[in-house]
Amino acid sequence: MTEPLFRVVCNDEEQYSIWAADRELPAGWYETGFSGSRADCLSHVDEVWTDMRPRSLRAAMAGRAPDADGEAERG
Repeated sequence: MTEPLFRVVCNDEEQYSIWAADRELPAGWYETGFSGSRADCLSHVDEVWTDMRPRSLRAAMAGRAPDADGEAERG
C-alpha cells in the first residue's frame, strides 16, 4: 500500500496546514510548494511556522495595520 501524498498549504493569515494532494484546496488556502508524506509535511510545518499568531494579530501587536495586500505597513 502506497502512503498518501500531502501538500503544505497556507492562508492569508500565514496559518499553515497540510492537505491531501489529490483533493481540491478549500477557498482561501494556497500551496506553498512543499509536498510529501504526512510526516514530512508536518515536519516542514514545524520548521516554517514559528509564530502561531495570525498575521493580522502580529501586525496589530506591532502597532501596524495590514495594508490591502495583507502586508503590515512599515513605519
